[in-house]
Amino acid sequence: MLLCKKTYSDIPFAHRQHKHPGHCHLLHGHNWAISLTFGCHKTDECGFVVDFGRLKFLKQWIDDHLDHACVIADDDEAGKKLVESAPELFKVYHLPNTSSEGLAEHIYTLFNKMVREDTDDRAFIVEVEIIEDGKNSAIYRAEK
Repeated sequence: MLLCKKTYSDIPFAHRQHKHPGHCHLLHGHNWAISLTFGCHKTDECGFVVDFGRLKFLKQWIDDHLDHACVIADDDEAGKKLVESAPELFKVYHLPNTSSEGLAEHIYTLFNKMVREDTDDRAFIVEVEIIEDGKNSAIYRAEK
């Protein structure tokens, strides 16, 4: 298998861990990065795993859904009430799990489907790494 990697960095958005007993239950933001590892068994006609120039749809998805967003867990009732109180102040994205781990798995599921469709199933995502402020990260790796 051949691999290549693309990182989208400087993505500001907020989240909260509403079930966390510490300060992470408070709404807070990070400067995030999303690092994608792509794989294939046969390169394209140019010899690429993926043509980075053709991945604009991934950047567009990030810009549309996460850039300057507030990521709220599906079961976070207080978070939902906050957003409902002043919806004009929030660009909301809902997730089952707002941790870096949850985001990594979610992005993998969405982006792998998109990449497979774009490459006629030739290329795929092997792993997604979500990086908070360049310090901490979580990785979701496809199981074999």
